[in-house]
Amino acid sequence: MSTSSDAASLVVLVRRDLEMSAGKSAAQVAHAAVGCSLKARKQATAQFDRWRSEHGRIVVLAVDDLQTLEDHREEALTHRLVHHAVADAGRTEVAPGTVTVLGIGPAPKSVLDVLVGHLEPL
Repeated sequence: MSTSSDAASLVVLVRRDLEMSAGKSAAQVAHAAVGCSLKARKQATAQFDRWRSEHGRIVVLAVDDLQTLEDHREEALTHRLVHHAVADAGRTEVAPGTVTVLGIGPAPKSVLDVLVGHLEPL
């Protein structure tokens, strides 16, 4: 693991209001992480390579609702960070098209801490 205190990280924000099961939440987090990884590999290659070389740190945090998730998506856009929102297919626990999670990064931990450091782990 990286000894850097500013290691590259990827955060995934999960909506609490949907009350998804642990398994559903895990699947949605995985979709967001893969989506961010694929985007970062093309759009932010150096950050992606750094993140992978530092063992791909992923942090899962909770947000209260869709509006809070959208606010964080706007912050990611403003800071030009790779991000990926997951809209569910609706085959199990939530309605089709429901935005369940938002991945942001990989990015330096210091940048992500400013944006989401106040959020609690899921």
